[in-house]
Amino acid sequence: MVTALLRGAGVGIAVFAFAYVFSYTNLFATEYRSTASDTPERFIPLPVLDKAAYDARLLALAHESTTTVAVLTASTTVPEASSTMRLWPVKTVYPDAGAILPFKRIVAYYGNYYSKQMGVLGEYPPEQMLAMLGAEVKSWEVADPSTPVLPALEYIAVVAQGSPGKDGKYRLRMPDDQIEKTIQLADQVHGLTILDVQVGLSTLQEELPLLEPYLKLPQVELAIDPEFSMKYGNPPGTVIGTFDASDINYAAQYLAGLVREYHLPPKILIVHRFTEAMVTRYKKIQPLPEVEIVMDMDGWGSKAKKRGTYNSVIYPEPVQFTGIKLFYKNDLKPPSTGMLTPAEVLSLTPEPIFIQYQ
Repeated sequence: MVTALLRGAGVGIAVFAFAYVFSYTNLFATEYRSTASDTPERFIPLPVLDKAAYDARLLALAHESTTTVAVLTASTTVPEASSTMRLWPVKTVYPDAGAILPFKRIVAYYGNYYSKQMGVLGEYPPEQMLAMLGAEVKSWEVADPSTPVLPALEYIAVVAQGSPGKDGKYRLRMPDDQIEKTIQLADQVHGLTILDVQVGLSTLQEELPLLEPYLKLPQVELAIDPEFSMKYGNPPGTVIGTFDASDINYAAQYLAGLVREYHLPPKILIVHRFTEAMVTRYKKIQPLPEVEIVMDMDGWGSKAKKRGTYNSVIYPEPVQFTGIKLFYKNDLKPPSTGMLTPAEVLSLTPEPIFIQYQ
């Protein structure tokens, strides 16, 4: 049963005015345009995605060589599976310039400050938690020196509940000061904030606009959790929920609108799953130039079980990028003999570009 949380007193939404600039210098080629038709000597550089570098990174994640696989060409559709066609790397739309993935790997800590059972964020004091995250970042840098690592904090901003609440939606929205706390902590380590949404009996259409003051910030990304999307009226925690491609596309299109309106780098949308039924009609999921989509395997268990789930749920249903969640406690429950190491995670195909610890 999902732990019920107490909502804090109403807090005014603070607008963060600080600028957050990522280092993309080596990721772009450059084109130029005139700033005024009557002064052609005045030019400003426009960043452009380095498609060759992007393609090479996707091939590396798929453990493929450029000598054996032709360089990818942009397409708006996911390839059909067949005995002769490789599922990875995925052929889909190129992201706009400024994309984080696949040039950097994200390593995130997950949780909620009101609960020690929901993840690392609530289990340890902030300074200790950030130090632990820093140690994990270094371990991934050692395991894969070719891929820079970007730290992140994934905060459950909308929490599924075992009780219906006043509106019968079985979810609780966290107060603004808790979201702002996460952004401030992530900023201390020059990292991302990821807002995680568990809709319960609510919908993404109802919940996401309420988070817009934060999602419009350049360093804030979004995660959605099908496990707690209760489309058939069951209380969260009693059955595993589900999202359809239409739900995921709504979230992506919503984020894309923010990217265009506020002139942001591409957003990242993370979709958690550990069963096939948690995400339906995956072929209809549409990555956009403004939004990079990560399908994150968040099931827990032994090393063999986690590999099996990744290979049976994530690998055969390609969307764009992949991730995996590692549990400090649940992954050690018997008969498990240990948690997957970075080297073991990197042996998966494709290599997860998003790593989450709970």
